[in-house]
Amino acid sequence: MSLSTGIIGLPNVGKSTLFNAITNSRVEAANYPFATIEPNVGIVNVNDIRMEKLCELIEPNSIVYTTYKFVDIAGLVAGASKGEGLGNKFLQNIREVDSICHVVRCFDDSNITHVNNSVDPIRDLEIINLELILADLEVLNNRISKIAKKAQSGDKTSIIEKEICDKLLDCLKKEKLLNTLELSEDEKNIIKSYNLLTLKPVIYVANIDENSVIDISSNTHYNSLCERVGKNNVVPLSVKLEFEISLLDKESKIEFMKEYKMEQSGLDKLVFKSYTLFGLSTFFTYGKKEVRAWTFKNGMLAPECAGIIHSDFQRGFIKAEIIKYDDLISLKSENAVKESGKLKLAGKDYVMQDGDICTFRFNV
Repeated sequence: MSLSTGIIGLPNVGKSTLFNAITNSRVEAANYPFATIEPNVGIVNVNDIRMEKLCELIEPNSIVYTTYKFVDIAGLVAGASKGEGLGNKFLQNIREVDSICHVVRCFDDSNITHVNNSVDPIRDLEIINLELILADLEVLNNRISKIAKKAQSGDKTSIIEKEICDKLLDCLKKEKLLNTLELSEDEKNIIKSYNLLTLKPVIYVANIDENSVIDISSNTHYNSLCERVGKNNVVPLSVKLEFEISLLDKESKIEFMKEYKMEQSGLDKLVFKSYTLFGLSTFFTYGKKEVRAWTFKNGMLAPECAGIIHSDFQRGFIKAEIIKYDDLISLKSENAVKESGKLKLAGKDYVMQDGDICTFRFNV
C-alpha cells in the first residue's frame, strides 16, 4: 500500500530541512522563498522496533520494512489560489498526495527570514488554510454550475450531489476545513473525484527551537498552535536538530538523543503519529527467508490484507494463520506459540489487528 504525505507551509519555515532529515538527502534548503520549485520526493523506511525484535528471533535472509513517501512541496503565499507565488502549481502538487504534513514555524530567530517578517503560527496557519479553502470553493462552485440545471429538472443523482456540494460550501464559507465534517462513505464516494484539498487528513509539525525540545511547555508558539488545532494533531520537533541527528551513525544518534532526553527521534514520532491520525496499522509476514512489514487501513478484513501482498491471495483466500506479536516475542518461536494454543485460524470475516503476524492460505 503506497501512501504519500505532502510537506507544506509558508516559504522558509523548515520544510526542505525536514525533508532532508526524513530522507537523509541533500535537497536545497536556502534562506529565501521558493528554494523548492519542483517537488522533491523521498521514500523512507518506517522504523518499527517490532521488526528488530522479530529479526532477532529468526535472523532472516531478508528484511523489508514498510515505507512512507514524503513530498517536499514549494512554499505557499497569500494569493496562491489566484496564482500568486507558485500558485496553481503548488495546489496541484497537494492534490496528488494522500495526506498533508503542515509545517508551522514556532521559533524566533532574527537570522532566518520570515516571509511576513514576524513569527505568528496562527496567522501563518490561517494563510495556508484560506488558500486551500479558496481553491476548494472554486472546485465546488464549478461543479454546481454543471449539475444545477439537472438538479432543478428533478434528476435524482444530481439532486443528491448538489445537496452534498451545498453542505461542503457551507462549511468552507465558515472558513473551516472539510476534514472537520462528518461525511458518510456514500457522500465521500460521490465527491471522491473532486480531489478536494481540505478533505485530506492533516498533521501539523511545530518547528521548535532546540531548547524547547527539553522543555516544550515553555514554547508559547507551540502552545497557541495546540490550542488552535488540538494537541493530538501536533508533532513538536526541532527540524534543525533532527537534521543533525540524521547525519549521525546509530551509536552517536543514541548518545545525542540522550543529551536532549529524547526516547525516539521526532521523525519517528511524526511517522507513527501519521499512522494513528490517518487510521493505519501494520501486519507482518515472518519466516527464515524474509521478515516483512505491510501497511493496511484499520478495519480491513483478512482477505483484503492478503490482497495487499498479491491479488491471488485475496481471490483464492481460504484462511489466515494469525500469531500475535506479543505472543511470539514472549514464547520465542512459532512452534511454542502453536503448542500453547495461541495460534488463531482466521476466516474471511476476521478484522486484521495491528501487530498480527500472518500466514495466508489460498487456492487459485
